[in-house]
Amino acid sequence: MEAGNIKKKTNIKEKIGITALVPPEIIYSCNKVPVDVNNFVTYSTLQPRNKLCAWCAIWREAIIKKEIDIDRLVVVAGGDCNNALIDGERVSFSGIPTGYFFYPFDGDSNYMKTQLESLCLFLGGLYDNSIFRRILQLKKKALEIDLMRLNDEISSSTCFEKLISCSDFQSDLNNFEKKLDETLQKNEKVEYTNRIAMLGLPPIYNDFHETAASFGLHIVYDELPYEFVRITGTSIEELAKNYSTYTFARNLKYRINFLKRELSKRDVDGIVHYTQFSCHHNLEDDIIRNVVDKPVLTIQGDMPSRTPEQVKLRLEAFSEMLKGEVH
Repeated sequence: MEAGNIKKKTNIKEKIGITALVPPEIIYSCNKVPVDVNNFVTYSTLQPRNKLCAWCAIWREAIIKKEIDIDRLVVVAGGDCNNALIDGERVSFSGIPTGYFFYPFDGDSNYMKTQLESLCLFLGGLYDNSIFRRILQLKKKALEIDLMRLNDEISSSTCFEKLISCSDFQSDLNNFEKKLDETLQKNEKVEYTNRIAMLGLPPIYNDFHETAASFGLHIVYDELPYEFVRITGTSIEELAKNYSTYTFARNLKYRINFLKRELSKRDVDGIVHYTQFSCHHNLEDDIIRNVVDKPVLTIQGDMPSRTPEQVKLRLEAFSEMLKGEVH
């Protein structure tokens, strides 16, 4: 079936698990509902027996044990995450229909288009591509919230919650739009001593942004969640062109050039680089340190929890160091 062929809409909406950024424009337009399985991880108490990365191992076990209610799974198996492939296959062997989505390392938009078309086929074909424009409007609202954070009008934790949720829009476009509108009406008093950027994966610690704020660190940039709202389009061709720029799946030089522009625009004093145990992105840390002209604190996490005391001590020390650097 061609991606552009529009099928008759039905009332049955399958829940489609996604393991990383999979264009929600496509999933919703195929009359399906995306469910970002990572959103279950940070509060999970599962202790997987076999794991490399806890993010992947926990969603894998939760799906197999039916603790996450999905009908199909789309695994981002190229570019973004190198551990997800085998965990996705383990889910597949449990009986869950599983598809695989690959980003082009070189940014080839034609290859990206073939991946979008394959995704449409896996999901049964497009029903209503007018949803592309609807999601574009939601992402514009999320970008306004990001700007509010940049202008010190909203807390980093409030902004982060909305941006990270744009991977699946909390599986309900109408309800999530109401939450965006409510957030746009907020005017939170933000007090801090330093502005910092959060690079790498989102922390597996579920209170990290609040903890950083308690030490005077205002996170004004979350690298990965920002990608969720930055990239959009109103046609398959536009989506292919724009999603091929997804920085976290591109080569490191491309990603670093993008990061440098964002760090300059957001006027940050320092950087926290979060890495995950057994993740291939750990190997990027020394390169990032060498090319960014800002102090860098690297934090590596493993299992989900609240922010550990040791990490709190390091954040506090980093905050004190930045005070001396800036003031």
